[in-house]
Amino acid sequence: MTSSGRSVIDFTAVDESRSPLDALVREGARKMLQAALESEVQEFLEQHSSRVDDQGRRQVVRNGYLPPREIVTGAGPLEVSQPRVRDKSADATQRVRFSSSILPPYLRKSRSIEELIPWLYLKGISTGDFSEALQSLIGPDAGGFSANVVVRLKEQWSQEYDTWSKRDLSGKHYVYIWADGIYANVRLEDEANSRQCLLVLMGATAEGEKELIAVIDGYRESKQSWMELLLDLKHRGLTIDPKLAIGDGALGFWAAIHEVYTKTREQRCWVHKTANVLNKMPKSVQPKAKADIHEIWQAETRELGNKAFDHFMEKYGAKYPDACECLKKDRDALLTFYDFPAEHWGHLRTTNPIESTFATIRLRHRRTKGNGTRRASLTMMFKLAQAAQSKWRRLNGHQLITLLIQGRVFVDGILQLAA
Repeated sequence: MTSSGRSVIDFTAVDESRSPLDALVREGARKMLQAALESEVQEFLEQHSSRVDDQGRRQVVRNGYLPPREIVTGAGPLEVSQPRVRDKSADATQRVRFSSSILPPYLRKSRSIEELIPWLYLKGISTGDFSEALQSLIGPDAGGFSANVVVRLKEQWSQEYDTWSKRDLSGKHYVYIWADGIYANVRLEDEANSRQCLLVLMGATAEGEKELIAVIDGYRESKQSWMELLLDLKHRGLTIDPKLAIGDGALGFWAAIHEVYTKTREQRCWVHKTANVLNKMPKSVQPKAKADIHEIWQAETRELGNKAFDHFMEKYGAKYPDACECLKKDRDALLTFYDFPAEHWGHLRTTNPIESTFATIRLRHRRTKGNGTRRASLTMMFKLAQAAQSKWRRLNGHQLITLLIQGRVFVDGILQLAA
């Protein structure tokens, strides 16, 4: 215990508490991995069993094992021996090569460990503490993960970001996009650059899958920064206008997108708008006002939503004109979602897909007082989203996206039958 009464985890103590069960689990995992490799090789041999010489002897055969290799996994370090395959065909140009999909060449860490390292970093574990943290989680043989290893991984992530940010987007079609600006502190930059704004764009594909489209280091949330981002996307092949964009009303994003993707409609984020309106009202009034705002965007039809909107204006307009004006100026953009499938409304009324994903990066910034450089901050943001993307939930009613692409009309969330 510390003097403040908070508990401190001793990683060494955690490691000493490991039971024989851990060893049993690791041995079972090792045997399963070895058996999977053997099965994969056998399947490869059967696929090429027809390759024989003039005497009918198989040309693709087993050829012993490669040297044992230790793989760090979530179950701990596992030593396995990968079977070797040889093709004895006389024509070297016609020989086949075996490449394991389970155990690619040079793999030393499983995918779960690859994701664990950036996750620990983003959670606030300092570079120097990685070795102890990993030993407590996957065993004493993880001591090889030194601070230098983590530094090299960060350099690798930076290279991955550069490749990703230049990828070809030809043929991509994002029906919905979410935009937001994420602010971060940077410790080792000069005062003028110590506050960083990262511009984030996410999208929903024609199949209803959410994807990270872009993360860049912008200059505040200005029109120029967003314009550069959107023009770069268009230059790399993203030429189809999204049906709807969702974002905060304060973004320079709106001025930019109306010039780059002229057919895209806008939906203002109700979470941001609610916070902005309530900030202009006394705290004693905010609970009731918040409930009245919810009545607007939770209404089943646009007509009922407009009635709830008018009721809010009538109820609070005289005493809190600034709050009402804040809500009123974006009235149409706040209700656009009614022209889209009701199954999608939960995804379209807020920028929560971005907010929830990048909450972790804010936690790390609070614990470490910001990344050292703007580049490190950008790389961490990208790596966090990349790790999270595999767990993003598909859109409800994703099959309805096809109808949107076909130009079918929805009124109050309901598909309208053709005349």
